[in-house]
Amino acid sequence: MTIDAHQHFWIYNPERDSWITDDMSTIRRDFLPADLEPVLAANGIDGCVAVQASQSDEETMSLVSMAQAYDTVKGVVGWVDLQSPGLYDHLEAYSQFEEIRGFRHVAQAEPDEFLMRPEVIKGIKQLAAFGFTYDILIYPAQLKAALHLVRAVPEVKFVIDHMAKPAIRKQEINRWSNFMAELAKQPNVSCKVSGMVTEADWQNWKKADLFPYLDVVFEQFGPDRLMFGSDWPVCLVAADYTQVKTVVEEYVLPWGDDVRSKVFGGNAVKFYGL
Repeated sequence: MTIDAHQHFWIYNPERDSWITDDMSTIRRDFLPADLEPVLAANGIDGCVAVQASQSDEETMSLVSMAQAYDTVKGVVGWVDLQSPGLYDHLEAYSQFEEIRGFRHVAQAEPDEFLMRPEVIKGIKQLAAFGFTYDILIYPAQLKAALHLVRAVPEVKFVIDHMAKPAIRKQEINRWSNFMAELAKQPNVSCKVSGMVTEADWQNWKKADLFPYLDVVFEQFGPDRLMFGSDWPVCLVAADYTQVKTVVEEYVLPWGDDVRSKVFGGNAVKFYGL
C-alpha cells in the first residue's frame, strides 16, 4: 500500500480552531474524507493516517467514525489526556477500536520542558501496554525534552512529526540537525517527512530550500524509519498535495524503488500496524 502517514480532518470551528490565523484563511473551512479521497486517488495514494488536530475525546471518536466509514482512512492517531489519573482505563476503552493506532498531544503549544514532566512520561509509558504509538509534535526548541522522553520510554514506538519543524525559512539547521542525530540513535524513534513547506517561505519556497533538511533525516534515520506525510490540508497554505508529494518523490528517486516503497507506505504500515 502507498500511505500518506499524516493528514487531518475537521469541521471548522472558529473558536476551537483559532490556531488557523488570518494568513491561513484558505483552510478556514471543513475538510473531510470525501474531500481527500479524490486527491489521494489522483496522486496514487491508497490510504492515509488521520491525526488529531484538536485535543478532546470527541475528536478521537470522530476520527474513528471516519475511519469506520471510509476505507481510505487506514488508521487514527487520536488524543487522550496523558496526565489523567484515569488514563489506563481510557486507554483500555480505546483499545477496543482497532482504528486507533496511537496518540498525540500538541506539545508544540506547551512549555519547552513539557515532554520531560514526570507525569507526562508516566502517561506515555502506559501506551506500551496496549501497543499504542506516540507522535511527537514539537518545535526545535523542544528537541531536548523529546530526547529525554524517548530515552526514558524505550518500550514505546515514537515518530517525530514534521521533522520537528526546522526553521527552513531562516535556513537554521545546525542545532536542529545535532538533536535529530541524537534522536535517530534511539531505535524506537521514526520520523515523518512532512510539514516542510509550511516551515519554509509559503509564497517563494523551492525544493532546494528543503533538500538540505531531507539530507539530514535520510542520513540519520535511514530509509527504514522515514515515512511520507502530506500534512493535508495544512499544507495548502503553501502548496497543493501534488507539490508536497513531488518534492519527496524527487528526493528519493536516486535511492531506488525499494526505498520509495518504504517511505511511501511500507514504513507507515509497519510502524502503525495498518
